[in-house]
Amino acid sequence: MYEEAIAAIPLLAKAVISLFIVVDPLGNIPIFISLTSRMSDTERKRTFQRATITGAILLFFFALLGQQIFILFGISMRSFMIAGGILLLLIAVKMLVTGEWEESGESPESVGIVPMAIPLLVGPGAITTTILNIRIFNLTITVLSILIVFFTVWVILRFIDPIYRLLGRAGSMVISRVMALIIAAIAVEYILNGIQGIW
Repeated sequence: MYEEAIAAIPLLAKAVISLFIVVDPLGNIPIFISLTSRMSDTERKRTFQRATITGAILLFFFALLGQQIFILFGISMRSFMIAGGILLLLIAVKMLVTGEWEESGESPESVGIVPMAIPLLVGPGAITTTILNIRIFNLTITVLSILIVFFTVWVILRFIDPIYRLLGRAGSMVISRVMALIIAAIAVEYILNGIQGIW
């Protein structure tokens, strides 16, 4: 049992890293700051908490029922990889070009869910990564990776102001664009793997 747990650590690390890169809480810091700039401290904390909880619940849902939903609607993993890759690529391109997600006139409750929880934290890439992790690793590792990633997201959002001051706007924008470039590469990989699976 002990040896199995030790052997699972590298697999868990891979699952956590792949999901963390796609969720990209550090790259989203400038967007989260701008979305909550007019909120009070209480509203901001409540919004961040709602975004974290909503995002984690969504990924747990897809981890447990994602494949069954695909079977129900007759969707193949290859088709989902291509569609998810295209959507993820569009999001990455928008982030590379504009560096921000423009939203206005939204209540704290709705901002915490859309666009913060979905699609900024939980987009097609995070959903695809979660479902793929179940196939590559197993359900236990996938669930643990979601818990670890969203606990990290919660910590980052909890201390978002000092982190933003440390990085500065320029540093945050650099991280955002680097992460967007990595996400774009992951999206292209999803598309190519989906096409390769079809052929």
